[in-house]
Amino acid sequence: MTLQGSLAHEEYCAQLLAETDAFREIVRHADLSVTVPTCPDWTLADLARHVGGAHRWVGTLVARRATKNVDDADIPEGDGPAGDDPAALDAWLAEGAERTVAALREAGPDTEVWTWSPVQRAGFWARRMTHETVIHRADAALAAGAAFDVPAPVAADCLEEWLQICELPVVAERFTGRGKELFGPGRTLHVHATDAPPGLNAEWLLDLTGETPTHRRTHEKAAVALRGPLSDVLRVVYRRLPADSDRVEVLGERELLDRWLAWASFG
Repeated sequence: MTLQGSLAHEEYCAQLLAETDAFREIVRHADLSVTVPTCPDWTLADLARHVGGAHRWVGTLVARRATKNVDDADIPEGDGPAGDDPAALDAWLAEGAERTVAALREAGPDTEVWTWSPVQRAGFWARRMTHETVIHRADAALAAGAAFDVPAPVAADCLEEWLQICELPVVAERFTGRGKELFGPGRTLHVHATDAPPGLNAEWLLDLTGETPTHRRTHEKAAVALRGPLSDVLRVVYRRLPADSDRVEVLGERELLDRWLAWASFG
């Protein structure tokens, strides 16, 4: 598994800044005490601190060319500002993203840095933090009642990365002992973004007929199909939108889709 992305390193860096700006725009105009429905243990303020803390964690790893994970105590301003001042929280979010992107740009994609994946390079973090911020922007939008949309190439790459992560051995270990529930002959899922440009190839076939999941980009008949606009399909896959939403369509064995989504709810 290569965890290969479809965007260039600089595109990820630029998109990480853009996604952070969009996230901040939601947070600035919302009640920070509201509960986030998709992260019910968090308020919107907690979500903002999580996003900002993740940015600073990665920025620290990359800037230090870390060969192992860093302790939380070693992350500068990792917990965010004291108190509940929205302006201070917003400034902290902006500064953290800028520092992280500066570190990523200085390192370039191929510099060796510790990650939790087989890919021990800074480029992994540029992609991962971009998509981490995309998905948590979806959380913030839901909490605040704001609109959510993602540029098609970014949304497609976010979904592709999610499927790649599902195939990593460290994740696939979660399937041990659950083969009867999820795997078997004919157990396939088709994910089809109906609004994506043709050249983007925004269709996926998820194959659960073996002992671990595999996927490929293709238009192919499956036991169950999930269809809808790309941003909405992405949210369903990440469990930020229910599969019975009227924004998407499910055709075929709905129970198989539900079982898969229940297992893969680590995002």
